[in-house]
Amino acid sequence: MKVAVVGATGLVGSKMLQVLEERHFPVDELLPVASSKSIGRKVKFAGREWSVMTPEEAIARKPHLALFSAGGTVSGQLAPLFAAAGCRVVDNSSYWRMDPTKKLVVPEINADVLGPDDYIIANPNCSTIQMVLPLAPLHKAYQIRRIVVSTYQSVTGTGYKAVAQMEAERAGEKDIPMVYPYRIDKNILPHIDSFLDNGYTKEEMKMVNETRKILRDDTIKVSPTTVRVPVVGGHSESVNIEFVRPYDLYDVRRILSATPGVTLMDDPSNNIYPMPIISHEKDDVFVGRLRRDLSIPNGLNLWCVSDNLRKGAATNAVQIAEYLLSVNLI
Repeated sequence: MKVAVVGATGLVGSKMLQVLEERHFPVDELLPVASSKSIGRKVKFAGREWSVMTPEEAIARKPHLALFSAGGTVSGQLAPLFAAAGCRVVDNSSYWRMDPTKKLVVPEINADVLGPDDYIIANPNCSTIQMVLPLAPLHKAYQIRRIVVSTYQSVTGTGYKAVAQMEAERAGEKDIPMVYPYRIDKNILPHIDSFLDNGYTKEEMKMVNETRKILRDDTIKVSPTTVRVPVVGGHSESVNIEFVRPYDLYDVRRILSATPGVTLMDDPSNNIYPMPIISHEKDDVFVGRLRRDLSIPNGLNLWCVSDNLRKGAATNAVQIAEYLLSVNLI
């Protein structure tokens, strides 16, 4: 089993290597790929060091699987080349997500859409993954009419340089390389990705469009606001859901408790609720603060937290690969 990781030296790429090893994915030969400045650099995996190579070198070795986390431009250029060599590609960028010919997959929800012809598979946005995982079974039970979501997203979602900016600010350093347009330490930025003509950001519109595609329901209305907060290790979301059908709060808790990949932490009287420090280095989506929306019929509020580098990116990609392996597609 030859496995390429494209973007192997980045924050998500490094996490992909970690998750592949933790979950004992059968890697006989690792093909770490990165930009030209990293060629020859060593990465550690499964007790040994592997040399970073060019995409051309990796393709020539005919990998069975490639996990991509190198940005949309690179994915658009290289994913078809890997696929043409007979390699299954799981891409973490936004490049292929809304392509009608490509599948957008959260394995617990819709792995069944994958088939023999799917050589480029899209990994959803981190914020979308952690929201739809608990919402999918609730949509099945009660049918979602509308979602209003506000996110509180970790700086790790931007990468190493963003973490470095925040840490330098906390240390009081001057002349810091700026990834964000403003300081992030002791601040909150209502700005993730670039702004569009409609006033929303690309990140916000990802949540709108990806939610509908994954849940296979274009009628769901989604109103998002995405926010960057000075946190390392997890994204948080305040989610307000309006259902078509009435629900029972006890039944909601029962459904979520039985949902694979979801951990219910909902005992506010004892100060038990999800927080980023709880989700750090874990694969589940943690859900709590369940309560009725008192302003509308069939409304529900919940709070969910997940490690954006794991379930929001690397773990979901590896789970897709595991599914492909289980149905003999790699």
